[in-house]
Amino acid sequence: MKRVKLTFAGLTIEFTDRSRALERVEEWVKGVISQPIVVYGPEGCGKSAWLRQVAESLRELGFEVLYLDFLHRDLVAYSDVKELVEKLYAALTDVTGFPELKLAMLLVDVAKQLIGKWRKKRIALLVDEVFQAIGLERAELYVKSLLSLIEYPPGDYEKILVLVATSEGLTRSRVGRHTWADILAMWNMPRSGFIELYEKIPGSKPTVDYAWRLSGGNPRILGQLYRLQWSLDAVVEWFLRTTKLEHFIRSLSSTEREWLLEATEDPDSLFHRDKLPLLSKLVELNLVVDTLPPRTPANWVDEPPPERDLELGVGVNVAWQTPVHREALKRILHKHS
Repeated sequence: MKRVKLTFAGLTIEFTDRSRALERVEEWVKGVISQPIVVYGPEGCGKSAWLRQVAESLRELGFEVLYLDFLHRDLVAYSDVKELVEKLYAALTDVTGFPELKLAMLLVDVAKQLIGKWRKKRIALLVDEVFQAIGLERAELYVKSLLSLIEYPPGDYEKILVLVATSEGLTRSRVGRHTWADILAMWNMPRSGFIELYEKIPGSKPTVDYAWRLSGGNPRILGQLYRLQWSLDAVVEWFLRTTKLEHFIRSLSSTEREWLLEATEDPDSLFHRDKLPLLSKLVELNLVVDTLPPRTPANWVDEPPPERDLELGVGVNVAWQTPVHREALKRILHKHS
């Protein structure tokens, strides 16, 4: 399998690890696909890199592939129907004429044309961070339109694979209210894959244990550590500049701040009835992932996180997205204590 080239912290590297996640794609291709597959996980855990590699893998398997990254308005298309690909590229560059929702529906329409007018038998639609782009209130209806593409296609087909990746914390509960998609989790990189990525970073660097404890296996945090000369303080400052955590902390009651401080030691402490509103706020801010599924292969696209690892901020039911998320909250809480 050809490994795609990716940009990581200013470096150009080959796609790394995620072997189990790539095996899942092969299983889906060989099996019966009846729904879109929605993959959720921490920001920066590698969902986009995985989708780009999946696009290449499916191309090698004879699929017409459309991958659209809404966050960066980036298209990867493997299709010999040039007029449809050109239509998508034109829409991407026409920002005023093609708002995000219209672009999302155009993607579905192009897939329909590939099946109907152009008689393509193997279609893959890979949609990255679309829910944040079109708005959560439209997420459910968009998933329904993707399901309709599979259930009511405009022509015969051999296989349609629809993958949707999201970091949006609230999406799962909204989409999960229906049975329109198969919702699976992806976590940060397993330690073996993380080491492989870490070893591709040039120059002097701290031990892999240090990088692992600070990043929790999250590639984006690893990249920021490298960019900021491996300084936890600098990475936390970067994180705080890009979020509104100060405003969030000021909005909490003294009791909620105490609960939050407890959660920096054990995230499962939030998984109680009276604390659920606070937990929901943390999910909305993409600070934690809640209601982690059982650590069985069927629930996860790739290797699941450990059952419990408080050093990394992972509980049985709730986990901080990365140790940096937890550390940033802890510092603000101590500042306002």
